[in-house]
Amino acid sequence: MLEYRAYEQIESYLNNEMAADEKAAFEVLLRTDVRLAEQVREHRKLLQTMRSFGKRQSLKLQLNRIHAEMESETTAAATTAIPAGWKVFWNRHYQTVAVAASVSMLSVLGTLFSVQQLKAPVRQQTARYVELRREVELLKKTQTAIINGINDATKPAPRPAAFSGTGFAINADGYLVTSSHVVEGADSVLIENEAGQKYKVVEIYRDQIHDLSILKVSDPSFTSFGKLPYTFKTAESDLGEKVYTLGYPREDIVFGEGALSSATGFEGDTTAYQISIPLNPGNSGGPLLDDKGNLIGVISGKQAGQEGAAFAIKSAYLLQMINELPKSDTSAAIALSLPQKNALSDQNRPQQLKKLKDYVFVVKVYN
Repeated sequence: MLEYRAYEQIESYLNNEMAADEKAAFEVLLRTDVRLAEQVREHRKLLQTMRSFGKRQSLKLQLNRIHAEMESETTAAATTAIPAGWKVFWNRHYQTVAVAASVSMLSVLGTLFSVQQLKAPVRQQTARYVELRREVELLKKTQTAIINGINDATKPAPRPAAFSGTGFAINADGYLVTSSHVVEGADSVLIENEAGQKYKVVEIYRDQIHDLSILKVSDPSFTSFGKLPYTFKTAESDLGEKVYTLGYPREDIVFGEGALSSATGFEGDTTAYQISIPLNPGNSGGPLLDDKGNLIGVISGKQAGQEGAAFAIKSAYLLQMINELPKSDTSAAIALSLPQKNALSDQNRPQQLKKLKDYVFVVKVYN
């Protein structure tokens, strides 16, 4: 009887049904009676568990009732064009369904928009600007097919270069520059000029931002290129200036001439010029010179679909790269040893080309 009375008091206390003076006396007793305090804690947990169970049961019954009503109404209206059960469901829950549909639609549209925004610049850049090296792929396939078709040769043909570009000397000690996309992924690289001088070279530095690579002759038979006939122009060239280039879009060296059509490159790139010289595969890395024979840039690429719209990295950025070239165990600072006077400035164009072509090389890349 005393135990029952204790539980009755505990339940009254937990349900907040005690009078104020009785509650105060009971709380004093709780602080002194450890066993009673433990019983109160256990009873509180029991009540909380029972309430939670009751809520779950109530929710389950409510859901079962809604489901039963929907099935009953849908069955009764199965022969109608629009089931009545779905009408009832729609009337009750259309706001929730509308919100969910709106959120889903916004999520899908947002995802599609984000993907298109990310793809657009890539598609645009790819469509509007191409490196000259990419155009050589078709030539490579054709060349391979021709070589594979020669079955009557008396001795194996020498391994052809996978592709080629152009490079030119930047000092007498065996240093050259070309476009970095020309030598990217190469196993070995050889250079050869119009006079038939051939040397093995290695890449010692690459600047992918400006698409420039520095090469160095590694052939033990090399002595010197000799004194360079041209100087590097650091000042900006003027719009409309006549410019020309020498390069190797084929086995023989090819001359191209045009004008400086813009002081900026592709999409306003201030590190490059736009020039009106028709270029072909193999021109990448070639020198761009002004009418007096000053080196003003390095041929890099052209605009897709725009015949005669090509680009060249400005010589000022080439000089900056050379001056900032990090010293290491394999490469020291490059001394340009540029002539005090441009030996091409007082020559006519054919004479300029005769002096220039010995310092311009076809860059043959092997994979």
